[in-house]
Amino acid sequence: MRGLSDDILGTREVPTGARIVVAMSGGVDSSVAAAVLAERGYEVIGMSLRLASESSSAGRSSGCCSLDDFRDAARVAEILGIPHYVLDMREAFHRAVIAPFVEEYLAGRTPSPCILCNREIKFGALHRKARELGATYVATGHYAVRERSDHGYRLLRAADPAKDQSYFLFEMGQAQLAETLFPVGRLSKEEVRRVAEAKGLPVAHKPESQEICFVPDGRYADFVAKQAPERVRPGVIRDESGREIGRHQGVHRFTVGQRRGIGVAASEPLYVSTVDATTATVVTAPRERLPRRGLEARGARWTSGHPEPDGTAVEVRIRHRHRPVAARVYTTGDDHLRVLFESPEPAVTPGQAAVLYKGDQVVGGGWIERALGEDDVVASGFREAACE
Repeated sequence: MRGLSDDILGTREVPTGARIVVAMSGGVDSSVAAAVLAERGYEVIGMSLRLASESSSAGRSSGCCSLDDFRDAARVAEILGIPHYVLDMREAFHRAVIAPFVEEYLAGRTPSPCILCNREIKFGALHRKARELGATYVATGHYAVRERSDHGYRLLRAADPAKDQSYFLFEMGQAQLAETLFPVGRLSKEEVRRVAEAKGLPVAHKPESQEICFVPDGRYADFVAKQAPERVRPGVIRDESGREIGRHQGVHRFTVGQRRGIGVAASEPLYVSTVDATTATVVTAPRERLPRRGLEARGARWTSGHPEPDGTAVEVRIRHRHRPVAARVYTTGDDHLRVLFESPEPAVTPGQAAVLYKGDQVVGGGWIERALGEDDVVASGFREAACE
């Protein structure tokens, strides 16, 4: 196991004895974050966030938010000799994360609730609580790297590509980065587990949860229907020509790019190409008809605090597991941006985040409003610039 230097942990600038609140989910990543900071002599306070109700987290034994997770976090804190508290954030979490999640699905979009949770809860409410406690920093177990430069702070991809969570952090600005630490961002998952083992932490081999914490069974459509049954309405499924080829029980059951579970028989595989909540219509198409030339996004955020110049070459990820693709970015208003791909990309999904990178550095991003076809690009006058 390599030595954990200040450069690896991202603590070079942190003064000796600084008070740090660590968001402890009960998993191995945040537990190791707390352990390595405590070992270096910082005044560490463990804080677990109660986000979901007992009914939402029932039956879960890993991830975050369950009573078992709180017990695991408390056991780790006891071993480390640090205080541990549980902060009840259920009301704020429902208002800031669960309610928008439901609204987005009902509007025919596909949300990314982890980004909202980071913005509103972990780097919003938790930061405010940390300041009340006199803490200078908040640390988490996110796999991302925060690095100081001559021009402020940079947000970088994690060292472990398979675990990188920088996509979910794109809304962080300079003020938040200045107060945030990601101690495991330069470690691989295997290294994190070895650190936990070496320190005798009981969560060293705890499995990870791959589901959204408030939908532990992964049945998102059923969750939405249960939250707002009066707003779910059936509709039609059409092909590209407008011909009705089936019926459905709600647009919240579909996402752009989806193939399975559409519920229609056809001579070739069909994919969801458009979801229109206004008319309760789902449009399907063969796979070769899915690629788009770009996207428009709202809620633009720039890590540096300043937009990139129009036409800047970037790589963009249009969902968490999406491979970054070459593109150019343009601002089209105070908080809107347009991204034009070097080559057409399939499954541009409204509601997801488009996150922009230069190499390993996150430079900004926004929330996808709509996909752009070839005609949109030509009409916009951006075609020539995109093909330079």
